[in-house]
Amino acid sequence: MDTFNLTLSYQFTMPYKRECTIIRTILSPLWPVILLFGLIGNLTNIVVFLKCGIKDNVTTLLLSLSVSDMMYLVLSAPTVSKSIIVDFAPNFQWSFDPEFLGALFYWPAATAYDFSSYLSVALGVTRCACVAMPLQFKSIFTKTRTIKLIVALFVLTLALRAPVLSIHRVAWKIDLQTNLSYPYLAAYNVKQMVRINDVLNRNSLPWINFIIMITCVGVLSFKLSQASRVRKSYTSKSSTQSEKSKNQGLSPKDLHVIQSVVLVCAIFLVSQLPFLAYSTVRLINPEFDRWARLHYLFTIWSLISHTCAHLNASVNILVYYNFNRKYKSVLLYMLNLKSFETEYK
Repeated sequence: MDTFNLTLSYQFTMPYKRECTIIRTILSPLWPVILLFGLIGNLTNIVVFLKCGIKDNVTTLLLSLSVSDMMYLVLSAPTVSKSIIVDFAPNFQWSFDPEFLGALFYWPAATAYDFSSYLSVALGVTRCACVAMPLQFKSIFTKTRTIKLIVALFVLTLALRAPVLSIHRVAWKIDLQTNLSYPYLAAYNVKQMVRINDVLNRNSLPWINFIIMITCVGVLSFKLSQASRVRKSYTSKSSTQSEKSKNQGLSPKDLHVIQSVVLVCAIFLVSQLPFLAYSTVRLINPEFDRWARLHYLFTIWSLISHTCAHLNASVNILVYYNFNRKYKSVLLYMLNLKSFETEYK
C-alpha cells in the first residue's frame, strides 16, 4: 500500500480529530503574537545587558541566552507563517514550494532551541555551584571561561543536530507544462536521521538536562528558603554585616540574582514537560506519530509543545524586569523613566 492510500485508510480511524482542530484553532493565532513579543523582548534584553556591562558569568550567560532565544524565534517565524496559512487559508496558491517555509528552517530553529536549553542548564549549574560551594567555585566560573563554555556548547549543539541538519537540500524539477526548471526542497535519509535525532536530541539529552535542572532549582530554592528564614530570625539586628554573615554570604544582590535564575530555570522546566512527554511516548509507541493511528493526538501534543517553546523563548524579559534590579534600573533609564542610579555607574 503506498503512502497516499495508507494515509487515506487512516482518515476514518484516527481519533481526536475534532479535539486537534479545536486546539489548532486556539493556539495557532497566538504564535505570531508570542513571536513578536519575544523578538522585542529579547532585543531589549540584549541592549540592556550590553548597557549593564558584561562583567560576570551570569550576565554573560543571560546575554547569550537572549541571543539564542531570539535566533530561535527568528528561525521559527517561517514555519509558523506556513502553518498559519495552511490552517486558515488552505486554498492559498503558492508561487514556490511551501516546504521552503515549513521545513527548511525547522531543524535550524530546533538547533537554536537546543542551544538555549544547554545555556539554561549551564546557568543553573554555575549559579547552583557558586551558591552551594562559593569558596570553591566563584573563582572557577570566570567570564573568560564562561565564554569558552558558551562556544563549546554551540559547537556541541551543531554536532548533535548534524544528522537532521543534513536532511534537506535544494533540488530542481522540470515543469512538464512549461518545460522550465524550478527549485524544491528535497529530503534525504529522513527515517534514519530522524530516528537518531529522536533517541539522542529528543529523549536522552533532554531528560538529562531536565534532571540536572530539577536538581539545580531544588538546591537554589532551598538556599533561598534558608536565607529567608535566617533573615527573619535576625530582623531585630541592625548590623548589615551580621545579617549577611548569617545568610551565609548571600547579599541582597545575590538573592535577587538567585531568584531570577530560579525563575528562568523553572520556566524552562515547565516548558519542557509537553515536549518530553510526547517525545518519549513517540519513541515507545509507533502509533503515536504523524500519519499513524494516533496522528491527531500526536499533533495536539506537538502544538502544545511548540507553544510552550515559543513562550519559553519570549517571557524571560518579565523575569529580569521583576527580579533583576540592575536590569530594571538600566531599562527604566533607557526609557527616560528613571535617573541614572549610583549602583550601576
